[in-house]
Amino acid sequence: MKDPLIVPAWVFEAWQFKVTQSARYLLYVSVLAGMGSISVMVPIYQVFCGLVGLLVVAWICGIIMSPRVTIQGRFPEKTTAGNPVTGQFQVTNRSRWPIFDIALGVFHLPQSLRQTQRDVPLATLPSKGTATLPVTLHAYRRGFYELPDVRAYTLFPFGIFRSGKAHKPLSSLLVLPSYHPVAGIDVPVGHRYQPGGIALTSNIGESPEYIGNREYVSGEPIRRLDFRSWARLGKPVVREFHEEYYCRIALILDTYIPAGQKPTREGFLQLEAAVSLAASVAGALSHGEYIIDIFAAGPELYVFRAGRHTAHFDNVLEILACVDACRNNPFDTISPAVSEELGNISATICVFLDWDESRQQLARQIVEAGSSLKVIIARDGETTVPLHAAEGDVSQYSVEQIQKGGLEIL
Repeated sequence: MKDPLIVPAWVFEAWQFKVTQSARYLLYVSVLAGMGSISVMVPIYQVFCGLVGLLVVAWICGIIMSPRVTIQGRFPEKTTAGNPVTGQFQVTNRSRWPIFDIALGVFHLPQSLRQTQRDVPLATLPSKGTATLPVTLHAYRRGFYELPDVRAYTLFPFGIFRSGKAHKPLSSLLVLPSYHPVAGIDVPVGHRYQPGGIALTSNIGESPEYIGNREYVSGEPIRRLDFRSWARLGKPVVREFHEEYYCRIALILDTYIPAGQKPTREGFLQLEAAVSLAASVAGALSHGEYIIDIFAAGPELYVFRAGRHTAHFDNVLEILACVDACRNNPFDTISPAVSEELGNISATICVFLDWDESRQQLARQIVEAGSSLKVIIARDGETTVPLHAAEGDVSQYSVEQIQKGGLEIL
């Protein structure tokens, strides 16, 4: 991004929007030619004058032919990291003259988004005519992005400068994490009673299971009275229901990235691999009768509860899409909070980025709370504390293994 104290806004706008890559090359060559033009008698002076004249003509023609259009359309609300997303936009020419070499573009995009096939224009848009132009973005990293406006411009006459003021605001884009499905998760689970029954653990309109009738006990809800049985037996009778037991699994995602590491355009590759692995785990669990609690171990403990069945998996992906890196070690702070949440947890799956003393302490607290534990580490190379000293089910996968997939059973 520009520094407003160094580069004026209009200069930055002109360089980013109006000046194409071809124009930049011509400007560089013009500067070099100008430096070599010590005399009008030197042939390179003529080259300098020709290049400057070409740039001036292109600039003036662009201003005169600036398109007057309206833009309608939008991008899809969601896409997946690593995949392109295309929006279809209808462009209508409002002027009395045709527009030549018209194109659409989205400028000032975040680092992890890039427009593909930019400056591929439509040759002619007739007066009062409408055309549909695609705009494709490539998302390198998951996340929630506020998109800048899509802009219409002309490259006429030489494809050197962009010229146009028409624009349309865009909505946000949610980029979900990419992941590879796994067949199953090898983790010992049990069943614990969930307070509140099915009404709390799922939101699909189920109710507790009816198991029979029994005599009324003073203080019970009137709505449970079975009036037909009361009339038949001559005494108050209530319906009895059985609250079901479910397997509730906690999925703890480690987001701690030491302050010395810097992200790439794809983000922190190790964290992205861990998020992808967490999505694979949640996807496998969503096919069973499990209740999933997502814990994101950041500066604070972020908790999200997903009900049973695959309909809730989309919500899990949306949560994972927005998880960000934590630059300070959070485990000493969040370990007590995690322990408080583990009272009704049957099993815990931890997706860690390393194995050290603080993570060992958290794992020990989980086991002491009565929950079975499985630890999966996404990391290249050795861990801080050797894994051979780890107790329980602990496994490690490299970033490349996770990105390529092929992990059928975790």
